[in-house]
Amino acid sequence: MREKAFLHSVKLLCLLILLLFIPVTVLSQKKKKKETETEVVKDSTDSKKGKKYNDLVKKGTLKKGLFNIIQVKTDVYFEIQDSLFKREFLIVNKLSQVPFQINEAGLNKGMNYENKIISFYKDTIAKKVWVKTYVPKVSSPKEDAITASVIDNFSESVIEVFDIETKNNDSSAVVIKVNKIFDGKQKSFNDVLSNTGIGGSVKSDLSYIESLKTFPKNIVVKSQLTTSFSDGTSSLPITLGVTTNIILLDKTPMKPRFSDNRIGFFSEKHWYFTDAQQAMLEKELITRWRLEPKKEDEERYLKGELVEPKKPIVYYIDPSTPKQWRKYIIDGVLDWQAAFERAGFKNAIIAKEPTEKDLDFDVDDVRYSVITYAASPKSNAMGPSVVDPRSGEIIEADIIWWHNVMTSLQSWMRIQTGPIDPKARGNVFSEEHMGEAIRFVSSHEVGHTFGLKHNMGASFAYDVESLRSKEFTAKMGGTAPSIMDYARYNYVAQPEDNVTVITPKIGEYDKYAIEWGYRWYGPNENETARLNEAIAKHQNDPIYFYGEQGSDIDPRSQSEDLGNDAVKASEYGLKNLKRVVDNILNWSYDKDQSYYQTGKLYIGAIGQWQTYNGHVLTNIGGVYLNPTVHGDNKQSYVPVPAAMQKRAVDYLVKNVITIPQWLFFNDVLDKTNPLKDSPFGPYEYTPYTMSRALQYDVMYSLFSDDRLLRMTENELYQRNKTNEKVFTVNDLFQKLHQSVFAGTIQNKSLSILERMTQKNYVDVLIVSTNKLFEKTDVKKTIQIEETLQMPHLCSLNEAHMARNINNSFLKRVTEVTSDKKGELSKVLQLLRTKRSTGDQSTQNHYRDLIQRIDKALNNTTF
Repeated sequence: MREKAFLHSVKLLCLLILLLFIPVTVLSQKKKKKETETEVVKDSTDSKKGKKYNDLVKKGTLKKGLFNIIQVKTDVYFEIQDSLFKREFLIVNKLSQVPFQINEAGLNKGMNYENKIISFYKDTIAKKVWVKTYVPKVSSPKEDAITASVIDNFSESVIEVFDIETKNNDSSAVVIKVNKIFDGKQKSFNDVLSNTGIGGSVKSDLSYIESLKTFPKNIVVKSQLTTSFSDGTSSLPITLGVTTNIILLDKTPMKPRFSDNRIGFFSEKHWYFTDAQQAMLEKELITRWRLEPKKEDEERYLKGELVEPKKPIVYYIDPSTPKQWRKYIIDGVLDWQAAFERAGFKNAIIAKEPTEKDLDFDVDDVRYSVITYAASPKSNAMGPSVVDPRSGEIIEADIIWWHNVMTSLQSWMRIQTGPIDPKARGNVFSEEHMGEAIRFVSSHEVGHTFGLKHNMGASFAYDVESLRSKEFTAKMGGTAPSIMDYARYNYVAQPEDNVTVITPKIGEYDKYAIEWGYRWYGPNENETARLNEAIAKHQNDPIYFYGEQGSDIDPRSQSEDLGNDAVKASEYGLKNLKRVVDNILNWSYDKDQSYYQTGKLYIGAIGQWQTYNGHVLTNIGGVYLNPTVHGDNKQSYVPVPAAMQKRAVDYLVKNVITIPQWLFFNDVLDKTNPLKDSPFGPYEYTPYTMSRALQYDVMYSLFSDDRLLRMTENELYQRNKTNEKVFTVNDLFQKLHQSVFAGTIQNKSLSILERMTQKNYVDVLIVSTNKLFEKTDVKKTIQIEETLQMPHLCSLNEAHMARNINNSFLKRVTEVTSDKKGELSKVLQLLRTKRSTGDQSTQNHYRDLIQRIDKALNNTTF
């Protein structure tokens, strides 16, 4: 028993010992197993990561560049290096293909429609890549306290997010799938429909990525994006070819140069905050290329030697440009070499056709500045640029050259120079003659891509009589000291003057402006002082005057005008225009052809007449707006002299109030009416309807509230300041009244045209007066002024930059109302006295006008 009990005790003890050890062993084994599993999982993760990246590359294609691009069938991936996160990129979107419907609307290949700065941010916790954008127009010193507030009040906005698909093999880059930003599913990188004004949304199932290229500093992605367009009766499919460029910007932006309103450069607004300020500082950075001497040439440059720039400006000619015009376009670019030599650089500009050496050449690639040729019925050309908004640096230039620009050139030359140049008379010009015109347009548009705005005030520098001098025009090179003016061709010169230099050329102002914008200054030079000195040196010379585009106040800064006296220049222009009208049938003759070309030439002549009217009209109530600074002793506002305003009114009385029958009623009408092209075919204007509408347009503008208010302001200010003679609103009405109602005063029977003029006069006063009290809408007449006037180039929006004098506040309580009603009362009194004079048609006319004026003035007696 005892032995049994002992054995039993031993067994129990062994069992207890076993029980004590088993948990330790099991736990130990479990722990080892867990540790092993963890290692396996870790290895597996690395393996899967590497496997996934390698599989992507193996299955697809890998293109190395700024971002490596991996393409697996239709899936597109960007491989973004860690070093590129938080860097700034510029997105540039362009049209690369357009269908018929869009072409006809004026949107064409090469047009840049959307730019913005973005940055990529890696989020390792959420395993995503965020894309943010901001407006880079605010700066503050890093060390200033206000900088923290600047950061918070001008922060970035998130525009896109991507999942991190995998990493590359050494984990130095992440891979994201990017289809959605290029195939139309998302608008974050490319909102083509909104930014071109088409509207609607992209049909992603009918859209796709077409091609991708990556280079060391940029990426080019081309897509085909489809939407639909309704013409009111049916829905039409529209597929746009779009190209998105993603450009890596320099870490340190170019040193900016600040604008000056005495010289015309495009600019980018910028706000500056500092602790020391009492108010935020707003400046504008001019847009210009980064043109610098090479390091080894800096000393020679500063001594005044011409040196080649570190990086020249290169323009490529679109291979689709007709061969016969390429030489002239290139010559127009290279004509600017002399201007850059003034700034100290030789061979600063290169213009060439792409060759086999340019293996990667692509019209839509921002590495290439291209003069893009657009097959389109649009008659225009323009020269916008892609700009780094942080500094104003021009990165790339896009000149769009519409094929039909030649129709505008031919119209200008034919009507403005046909009387003095036999080469400019036919329906088709010689290749050489058209080529020289193309060269002029090339120079003008390239000037815009250097940052130069239109200088509509340049032509005012030349005396009108000088434009009739063969010697002067040959010496000065054309019609104005700036090719950036719209000083087209010399319509002032008469046949007997024998002037031969009639085409605008790069002038003295252009060279001065390029020097001001592009001269490089060393680190020890006071750049601001030097730039101010350059302007001050020429501030009293009209050749260097800059006149903003878009002003209808300053008669010096007008489009299409010549010389310093609009009345005299227009009188010379009319003499030549009469010669054109006398020869319309001969110059447009083309055996067995319709009179289409005849009608087009005829309406062009009428448009030129209307252009002259506008030039003269701006002088009435006009003000010379001088860009001034403290210390220059110049007046900012100078009313146009009273004598000039009187001459301007006399011109309009003679050539508009009295309808020129040589223009509107002549032998051409036996064959055709004036013709204007429209989407539905040529549109015919009858002479009575056209002359009535155009006369009305001039009268309405002449009696515009703003013009009369400027005359009132001038009368008040000038008479309080000096005893100088002032041309008043009463003077204006007296001159017009005596002319418009001359036949009535003399008890004559009125002709149809005289009755027409009186009706226009009275209606303009009634409509414009009622408009002050919001009883009627703005005049509703045939809007044909823009249709008829000579065509314009450059769709660059500069009008918002022009100075504007705000005198529109509470017009109904100004003298304008009293003056207009007073004139209506005067007319009413005259008509009541004369209502029984003249023939039956005249008397009917008087009764009609009396009733109209009675109603307008709320009179109850008749």
